[in-house]
Amino acid sequence: MSAAATLPRGAAAAAVPFSIHLRHAFVSAFLAAIVVLPIFTLHLERAGVRTIIVPEWRTLLWGCLAVFVVQLLRPMLLPRLPRLALPRIPQVAPSHHRVLLLAALMIAVIWPFFAGRNAVDIATLAMIYVMLGLGLNVVVGFAGLLDLGFVGFYAVGAYTFALLHHWTGWSFWQALPLAGACSALFGFVLGFPVLRLRGDYLAIVTLGFGEIIRLLLVNLTDWTGGPDGISGLPKPSVFGLEMARSPSTEGGTTFHQFFGLEFNSMHMVIFLYLMALLLAMVTLFISNRLIRMPIGRAWEALREDEIACRSLGLNPMKIKLSAFTLGAMFAGFGGAFFAARQGIVNPESFTFIESALILAIVVLGGMGSQLGVIIAAILLTVLPEVAREFSEYRMLIFGLVMIVMMIWRPQGLLPMKRHHVEVPA
Repeated sequence: MSAAATLPRGAAAAAVPFSIHLRHAFVSAFLAAIVVLPIFTLHLERAGVRTIIVPEWRTLLWGCLAVFVVQLLRPMLLPRLPRLALPRIPQVAPSHHRVLLLAALMIAVIWPFFAGRNAVDIATLAMIYVMLGLGLNVVVGFAGLLDLGFVGFYAVGAYTFALLHHWTGWSFWQALPLAGACSALFGFVLGFPVLRLRGDYLAIVTLGFGEIIRLLLVNLTDWTGGPDGISGLPKPSVFGLEMARSPSTEGGTTFHQFFGLEFNSMHMVIFLYLMALLLAMVTLFISNRLIRMPIGRAWEALREDEIACRSLGLNPMKIKLSAFTLGAMFAGFGGAFFAARQGIVNPESFTFIESALILAIVVLGGMGSQLGVIIAAILLTVLPEVAREFSEYRMLIFGLVMIVMMIWRPQGLLPMKRHHVEVPA
């Protein structure tokens, strides 16, 4: 054992030569300069018809100086600072899970009738990301297949509904099953080229798939409308009753006319939220049942060790295809609902950043943890809206949150717990 290892923390830090601390401080300041330069130092300003770059070197110098001083003094000050206990998430007894779930569901159903329009809109968007997170959790969390092009399935579902309405006049409810089926078909087709790929190679191929879908939507202008997309998509109806001020067809009946209510645009907002909540609950129910079935056990076996999976007589090809297909189906349902809610779809809604956000939801929540994915989807949807005044630094804050999570809880907010049976002695 070395002599430095037997010293207390303060003495061990003091035993390190000052030149080492100085070198680390210089390297940290240099890396900070690389990060700060494009974000805080170089600003674009309009000068007539030209755009010029105006540098603010003072911001760069002060930032680098602060990093240099902190890194230089950190080894000497850190041992003297009191250790802070990181917060822990309270444990809930398994017998209380069902009670808490029912209580949360009742609150989620009643809440929109007393909340404002903006809050309900944000909650509806959060439910869409819950669906997407649970769908990607099947691929990444359960089967262990890193998918960076999940937004492609999301786009297929949205454009399936848009094209069916634009060319054949189908309603949302008619197009919803076919949107999920088309996305599942794309997931099945994507599964074949990646059967022999794992890790980084699989991630690159799926990333390319997502970009191919987006570029096709941009360039097939005769079918998809190109960059402008497809607009005029109808909102979902309630048992054939439109939730609008007046019916779209002559002699039709709207929702408020049928029930003798005064027209209120808030009715549609609440209905869309309740519908998104229902789709999210159906996705949660199906994925929860699947993980308890033999196919779910096969996904876990594939994730842990593919060679051991083969030795057990399982077919990795069928397991991968089933994971891609089912995950894509959930994304297709979410995409169709997104298109109906927005009333318009265009390729800009399905960029790589969406795939990164959905993957971040799964990683932060805990890969394989359904409750963790739900909480992470709500947090990553609501927090940016609450901190809208810091929109310029949204991605910076997002990166800091990721770093803190990797230090505090590297396995996610609520890590997945393996199902087990205790045999009484």
